[in-house]
Amino acid sequence: MSTKAGTGFSQNPDAGQAGAEACKKAMAKVVQPELIIVFASVKYDQEKLLSGIRRISGATPLIGCSDAGEIVTEGSKEKGVAVMAIESDKIDFITANGGEINGQPRQAGEKLAQELKNKGKNKLSCVMMLSDVLTGNGADIVRGAQEKLGDEILLFGGAAGDDFAFKKTFSYLNDQVLTSSLVGVGLMGKFSIGIGVRHGWEPIGLPLKVTKSAGAVVQELNNKPAIRVYEDYFGKQAEEMKKEPLAKMAITYPLGMKIKASDEFLIRDPITVDSQGAITCAAEVPVGAEVNLMIGSKEEAVAAAKKAATIAKEQLKGAAPAAILMFNCIARCKLFGRYADDEIKAIKSVLGEKVPLIGFYTYGEIAPFGISGEYRKAYFHNETAVVIAIGEK
Repeated sequence: MSTKAGTGFSQNPDAGQAGAEACKKAMAKVVQPELIIVFASVKYDQEKLLSGIRRISGATPLIGCSDAGEIVTEGSKEKGVAVMAIESDKIDFITANGGEINGQPRQAGEKLAQELKNKGKNKLSCVMMLSDVLTGNGADIVRGAQEKLGDEILLFGGAAGDDFAFKKTFSYLNDQVLTSSLVGVGLMGKFSIGIGVRHGWEPIGLPLKVTKSAGAVVQELNNKPAIRVYEDYFGKQAEEMKKEPLAKMAITYPLGMKIKASDEFLIRDPITVDSQGAITCAAEVPVGAEVNLMIGSKEEAVAAAKKAATIAKEQLKGAAPAAILMFNCIARCKLFGRYADDEIKAIKSVLGEKVPLIGFYTYGEIAPFGISGEYRKAYFHNETAVVIAIGEK
């Protein structure tokens, strides 16, 4: 049997029918699915959507989340539901719930990792994690999970979305629709995996030291109000940036943070600025970190996605990809606009036009910078394309 996957997509306005249609299409490509993956718009009644999927999938283990747009083999989509069905005699799948995130993100990550390790009859190879980050620090969730999993187990995934509303996201685990929650699936067995992580943004100007911050709020850079980095380059005052959200500018001019594990910058999305010039980002920026203003373009972003796919393919070491997963920041989708398919086409040109692909536009991405040595540690990313290729040894 080896490993096979199928994908389905629907934009049927009826939630139950949309779920059933997408699942039926995905399952048409496999004989006996062992895992169902679901990414869907919050436009649907979530309970009815999942009920429609379960009418077709039965009791097959299921994991997924709401999103800010869907990615399937055919390209970039929105306001629909995407389903992947996977069967394999080489891979075992186990699912787990990390519980509620609100107020305890690190503990949720620890709990999920421990649950998966306890359930696994064999040694875990990797874990896909889907998380809410509107009620908890994404970096803390990743940190808690990675510390419990250890360096040997690869960790990747994405943060759930809600069609760019930033109000409430959902997670799916088997027959449950959850809020403010963390869910995951562990993979065990004889298979190959490749992980490519690239964004395409380049630093401009000199690096600045974070001299004052609190979690995701960067208060001072080089002992000056953080907003000065944007004022110095663009001449806009903080009051003007408050009227037009900083996030709009940050799509092409985010902040990049240097880390020891990679020559690639860790991107941080600035979202808002307050009256004191403090910038709230989409994830934490610790005191002492060095950051740069970054510049990006559609062309560089497409090239980065292609590079991520190339890295993932190389890590398969000759194995043919059986399925592709993609976790892609909603900011990249906004940057591309009607050209969002260009990025997906670039990935398929490397990994195969007909290889089943599923993914979603996220509120943050979870991935290591590589699969060996010091690069195996997972980070919480922004504005980054994460490409996962699964093949056979």
